[in-house]
Amino acid sequence: MGRVTGDGTVGKALEVLDQVAAFGRPVRFSELLSESSFPKPTLYRFVQTLTNQQMLAYDPDRQTYSPGVRLVRLAHAAWEQSTLAPVARPHIDALSAAVGETVHLAQLDNAQVLYIDKRNSGHPVVMYSQAGKVGPAYCTGVGKVMLAFLDEASADAVIEQQSFHVFTEHTLDCADALRAELADIRQNGYGFDREEHEPGIICVAMPILTETGRVLGALSVTSTTRRTNLAGLEAFVPILKETAHKITRDAQNWSFPDYQTKETTGI
Repeated sequence: MGRVTGDGTVGKALEVLDQVAAFGRPVRFSELLSESSFPKPTLYRFVQTLTNQQMLAYDPDRQTYSPGVRLVRLAHAAWEQSTLAPVARPHIDALSAAVGETVHLAQLDNAQVLYIDKRNSGHPVVMYSQAGKVGPAYCTGVGKVMLAFLDEASADAVIEQQSFHVFTEHTLDCADALRAELADIRQNGYGFDREEHEPGIICVAMPILTETGRVLGALSVTSTTRRTNLAGLEAFVPILKETAHKITRDAQNWSFPDYQTKETTGI
């Protein structure tokens, strides 16, 4: 079922786009309808309008819909103008080369983690995180270090939206456990993923903060329990911290959207 929005026609159209994208493959109208909160005529009208505007693409042979070329252009522009990725690119290249492990760059997307760039190591690992994907904040290293340094109101709003689905035996399963972890992260300045999202996948993560302490994003160095352990990853903390500072320095003259929730902005 789609989520209820208070944003009128535009919000409903964006909900349909989100639904199409969530399938991760071309999707038939009947599949969209089976999961939609809209009546069939309403959903059909939105799908046709989005297709006419090239936000969706229709394949008449397979009778399926997928994200359209106009949406791809907009996504590319957003990546270039509204994320840390262009500023951070040379620094995560250097970090990846130095540590020989997979590096992730992420920002918060409402209550989720949005992976905006990734560098694979010389030993590629099959894992969920890819640039453009979203993931949970409560059980990923990058998510937790960003949560730890949000202001209290914003952190509370994000924590309230976490599902606390248990992915592995190490997943934090409640708000109290997460808050305790966030307190440790604030004290240490960095955090870990202890196989909390995927079995065998571990990471050490560092927040990227402005000079005033505002959260811009996060970096992580990720590996597997077959290759290393948390102590081995912790050795990368100094270079992670240095890389985060370099990204902050280069981002000073770049305009990024502040991370704020509807609860704190009132919009």
